[in-house]
Amino acid sequence: MEKIIFKNKVLDYFDELIYTLFEEEYFSYSENAQLYVDKIVDFIILEINSFPHKSTPQKLQYLGSNYIFYKANARTTWYVFFEKQDAIFLITGIMNNHCEEAKEL
Repeated sequence: MEKIIFKNKVLDYFDELIYTLFEEEYFSYSENAQLYVDKIVDFIILEINSFPHKSTPQKLQYLGSNYIFYKANARTTWYVFFEKQDAIFLITGIMNNHCEEAKEL
């Protein structure tokens, strides 16, 4: 059985993302922003072991050695970076395709 650990900076990012999505009016209700982020987290927990991962390009290695992607909707894809040792996954970073760094993927 795999073990999934999120770095504190990733957990903080999720909290900030909920606030930003609501404040920037991507969602009318904070509960919907929370559900959006919950879906990202659920994907990570349920799929990281089986979803095909890719090696992170050298320029983005500071985010993690490997990554998977989650297509949230037609406009936004999330990239989840991680380290893996045996059956332990350490989630080390996350960004979406709207970030400048995503052009490197």
